[in-house]
Amino acid sequence: MNRLITTFKNIFAIDELRSRILNTLLFITAFRLGSAIVLPGVDPNKLNLNPQGLLGLLDTFLGGAFSKASIFALGIMPYISASIAIQLLTLALPYFQKMQKEGESGRKRLNQITRVLTIGVTAVQAITYIRTTIPADALLIDRGLFTISSLFILTSGTIFCMWLGERITDKGIGNGISMIIMIGIVSRLPGAIIGEQQSRGTGGLLLFVLELVALYFVVMGAVVLTQAVRRIPIQYAKQVIGNKVVGGQRQYLPLKLNAAGVMPIIFAQALMFIPGYLSGLFSEKSDFAASVQNAFQSYTTWQYNVLFALLIIVFTFFYTAISVNPTQIADDMKRSGGFIPGVKPGIQTSEYIGTVLDRITLPGAIMLAIVAILPAIANLLGMTSGFAQFFGGTSLLIMVGVVLDTLQQVESYLLMRRYEGLMKSGRVQGRTNETVAV
Repeated sequence: MNRLITTFKNIFAIDELRSRILNTLLFITAFRLGSAIVLPGVDPNKLNLNPQGLLGLLDTFLGGAFSKASIFALGIMPYISASIAIQLLTLALPYFQKMQKEGESGRKRLNQITRVLTIGVTAVQAITYIRTTIPADALLIDRGLFTISSLFILTSGTIFCMWLGERITDKGIGNGISMIIMIGIVSRLPGAIIGEQQSRGTGGLLLFVLELVALYFVVMGAVVLTQAVRRIPIQYAKQVIGNKVVGGQRQYLPLKLNAAGVMPIIFAQALMFIPGYLSGLFSEKSDFAASVQNAFQSYTTWQYNVLFALLIIVFTFFYTAISVNPTQIADDMKRSGGFIPGVKPGIQTSEYIGTVLDRITLPGAIMLAIVAILPAIANLLGMTSGFAQFFGGTSLLIMVGVVLDTLQQVESYLLMRRYEGLMKSGRVQGRTNETVAV
């Protein structure tokens, strides 16, 4: 306890770090206040939204703003969609590839294109949200006037959330977009814990404690999945520059066990509505189609989870392949005079890195699939759906990753000022080479 108090004193003794923490808290407060403001013209008492599937995941990311018809109902997600689209374009189109290689100026142009694309994506999603989500009996004004006003408000809300994320990155503790998503997820944790405890009652106190212990070990497993790397040794040749001999040291190339991050779960979740939708078209004509529709109506069925896990494994390999380029890594090593001991530079180095990456991606994909289906298992064991969501899936991985990144930022400030770090046992390590900031 004394060490914890001392650490907090050291943190707030650094002027810049204290200012960044307070700025972050201010921006987060603004985001949470906006999430509680309902769209003008909507009667919140007549809203009975209970989004499931991908929409339920979106509502979790936004801290319930989606189901409350808030002015931040779309939140930061259109920006995430636009960022993913631009990232895929940089892999497919030479124009964007060239822009990405132009350094700081290219990065600014890509960011500007992402912002413009975000506005377009938000407008489309806002119209869809207004037409399909808000019931007619909940409107207090004319439908046409509500659609036009809400279109501008939802688009402005997303732009404001995007601005808050950038401010947290520049003036706060960093990782602004990820921080906003994490706050939305964490905001639902207290209510989920209280709801689970109430469902167990006084007689189920021991079982509730065991559930919290299980949650602790699940979080530790998610930390291992996020942090695990396979280090490949790299030897740099000695070079004579002037009168000095440089190089000759050994470094390591860290290949992450889960290089794809949370993206495979998001992609798989986006496709899981297709079997139920297609079978629903033929459910009245075919008994088989009706059984398929029933099997995919709930995320707790074994058919749903088997398909979900297989999609995650496939998307993990796919996203790892497009985000980690062994050929480019090998070329960069060759230009800088580095080589893997026992492996020839060039094509053989690229093949060796690709082989190692394939070998570690399979167990990483399987672990990711297990984490993704843990909420369904927890729900089948009798936990409430709100509490079970924190036992795995995208929510848990985002929370773990953002917390690790934040702790690493704080520790770097402490070490720069010659204070002790946050832990005696070693340095706090955040996510490295994260594909998308989510």
